[in-house]
Amino acid sequence: MGEFEAIGDAVTGGVIGRAVEPKTGETDGHTQEKACLNCGCALVGDYCHCCGQKAHVHRTLRAFGHDLLHGALHFEGKTWKTIPLLVWKPGELTRRYIEGERAKFVSPVALFLFTVFLMFAVMGMTGALDTDSAQLQVDLASEIAEQQEKVTELEADRAQAMKQGGPTTAIDSKLDEERAELAAMQSVPLAKGQVEALNADALRERNVKPRTVDLEAEGAPSWLSGFVDKTSKNPELVFYKVKTNAYKFSWALIPISVPFVWLLFPFSRRFRMYDHTVFVTYSLCFMMLLLVVGSTLGLVWPSIASLLFFVPPFHMYRQLKGTYSLGRWGALWRTTLLVGFAFAAIGMFAALIVGVGEV
Repeated sequence: MGEFEAIGDAVTGGVIGRAVEPKTGETDGHTQEKACLNCGCALVGDYCHCCGQKAHVHRTLRAFGHDLLHGALHFEGKTWKTIPLLVWKPGELTRRYIEGERAKFVSPVALFLFTVFLMFAVMGMTGALDTDSAQLQVDLASEIAEQQEKVTELEADRAQAMKQGGPTTAIDSKLDEERAELAAMQSVPLAKGQVEALNADALRERNVKPRTVDLEAEGAPSWLSGFVDKTSKNPELVFYKVKTNAYKFSWALIPISVPFVWLLFPFSRRFRMYDHTVFVTYSLCFMMLLLVVGSTLGLVWPSIASLLFFVPPFHMYRQLKGTYSLGRWGALWRTTLLVGFAFAAIGMFAALIVGVGEV
């Protein structure tokens, strides 16, 4: 079933990309109107000059099927003009798009939508997103048991405070937080019968907590310390949450990444936020396509696939150099910073989607 769902995601991605970036110049309609069916304007040429709708529309299932397959599988002809430039001359592609050459290339948004669906579809089919299911069940059941104990203790403390006539406001607040955490854990779908087969006492015995540094006490933001703490305790569960939510919130990588690129050109009047946004979106498209290639190669030549790890810095260098007309040294030091910024953006994105998964 997973393979069929992955294929469905790829087709859906193509359809969405098609909707965002429709093909120009199609003339395969099946009707011959003299006035636009949408606004009534007299037709001159293949498109209405008033509203832009195609002059001749089709009304056959065959033509509908052709549009569906063409939109999902071919995406559109200018894809083959965009992808080669994105791979080898990303700076030229980005600069030409920013400067107004739009009809020749797939827009960053349309390509981003398509590559997101394609990446998750291919990685789903190749097993790159699989987790250790058995270990996940053990870790999750252990964490649920521990969280349930916290809730039970707080409920007992609240009952004792009420019995003594003391205030319960602080306990109620903490109890609400712990109950919400427990509900989030219990919402993770588990294989039927697996949880019942696990022994809670044995799980607690094997749940040896590693030593962790209190990052919040060291001055780190609470969201970062919380994310690191959860990751160190239960990496399998965190990875499951990331995998589950990354698909839906992948768009958040763009606003997260743009400020980092702006930091490479602070207060520049020459380059605007729009330039940085186009740069980031095209760059993310390439990185996702690289993951698609890596996941596919990993099935046949794992050693070759591992070499793709060195491609992103090279691509960042070429894109920075071409987009912003930089010299070698200027592009090199900015690439070094951008690689570090990329890891920071990925960490922020992971923390975001793990947090969303607990709401």
